[in-house]
Amino acid sequence: MPLQNRVTPTGEIIATPHRGLFTGNRGIIHDPATKTLLNKRWSSPAWLTCLCEFRGRRREVMARRSWTELFFLDEATALSAGHRPCFYCRRDDANRFRAAWEAGSGTSGLRASEIDAVLHRERLDRGKKRLHPLPVPVGALPDGTMVQAGAESFLIARGRALPWSAAGYSEARAVPDRAMLLTPPSTLRAIAAGYRPVLHPSARYIPSPLVGEG
Repeated sequence: MPLQNRVTPTGEIIATPHRGLFTGNRGIIHDPATKTLLNKRWSSPAWLTCLCEFRGRRREVMARRSWTELFFLDEATALSAGHRPCFYCRRDDANRFRAAWEAGSGTSGLRASEIDAVLHRERLDRGKKRLHPLPVPVGALPDGTMVQAGAESFLIARGRALPWSAAGYSEARAVPDRAMLLTPPSTLRAIAAGYRPVLHPSARYIPSPLVGEG
């Protein structure tokens, strides 16, 4: 039976047999004796996105009282949930993210902890995922942004809105402009300023109408 360690775009943690492109953590939120999650869903404001392979290291998932290994379909999903690149195993990506985050926010010289503090305010609303109004129409959002419409999450890629699932993205559908923003606003500004999230291969080859059509 799969462990409950896969993160959705809304930040929920589910059990699924599907693998993801990235791992990461929010601190220690599991019991290693049972390999199950505790009631809390984070123990640190540093929500990280890490490489699944780094310098040949191997970890048995959720086996130690160390950080809880979480997994993501792709980086767009992780960013949507409120995570950021890790400065240890993804230093180059993390530096690019910080530079774009600063450019988008009009700041400079920020420490990772300062970015984490902003993200923590933007990703949570009384313990649940915070949804934000769209700053522009859905079709004008940059690639890698994620939005929520009803119970569904969508990736915006090349002017298309692709429904998310744990297995990957499926054929795009029109998304109403009343959709809400899942990606934290400061992360959205970083994407608009040039940061390019890694997308799951299923996002690349799906023919579809433009968002907002129909």
